[in-house]
Amino acid sequence: MQGWKTFIPTEKKIEYLQSLLQVGFLTLDFGSFVSAKAIPQLADTAEVLKGLKSNPVETTTKLLAIVANVRGAEEAAGFDEISYLGFPFSVSETFQQRNTNSSIEQSLERVKEIQRICEQTNKQLVIYISMGFGNPYGDPYSAAIVFDWVNRIAGLGVNIISLADTVGLATPDQVTDITSYVINKLPHHEIGVHLHSSEANRQAKIEAAWQAGCRRFDGALKGIGGCPMANDDLVGNIDTEWLISYLEQYEKVPGINKTALGKSLTLANDIFTL
Repeated sequence: MQGWKTFIPTEKKIEYLQSLLQVGFLTLDFGSFVSAKAIPQLADTAEVLKGLKSNPVETTTKLLAIVANVRGAEEAAGFDEISYLGFPFSVSETFQQRNTNSSIEQSLERVKEIQRICEQTNKQLVIYISMGFGNPYGDPYSAAIVFDWVNRIAGLGVNIISLADTVGLATPDQVTDITSYVINKLPHHEIGVHLHSSEANRQAKIEAAWQAGCRRFDGALKGIGGCPMANDDLVGNIDTEWLISYLEQYEKVPGINKTALGKSLTLANDIFTL
């Protein structure tokens, strides 16, 4: 939702999220506690959460909220309903400044403090390695740089790390090499991929991640998305309904309620209309 230009009414968000909570996903990235000026679409996250709490649905799905600084983490951690805090950590200096208004080193200090908050409040921190497969800004990039930052973050006690193809630059070979290396080096961590892609090359990237041993995949219904801070609105998220169908050729995707998924798609078609 974050890059959608037209404000989605709070009631619509609640209805949509309630439907998604019944599909059977492990985690639902439902909102963010960041600057309302930066991401006005999600300025009502606390109200959305209040609505979800007041009209609960039966679900095993856990909620994840994105934060960009310690203040946001403290606010998000105050809600018992939230299980995960997500922080975008970029290996591109330019993008880290654009996305969180901080340098990479400053962001590492934020990660340390947010991890401390998570440990104190029984939350789990999910770190997204933004620009994990390259960047368009000319900043230094190599697989070795990615591995170095991943290792430093893992050393802080962060157990869930998602490799993000923020602007859709990754090649299948990159996805294979980087993902398999991280999974093999951190066998006791949960390693995922957050891939932005067009329909033209999404299958090759997902297959590469699967063959590398990845079993945590992010998606969005209808592929809606892209990062507004990266000016990649046309490079959307991986289409969730397509992703489920594709992965089921390898093994059954557990717990997915196809009827609830269909209802969520109907709502998505109503909300995300140009």
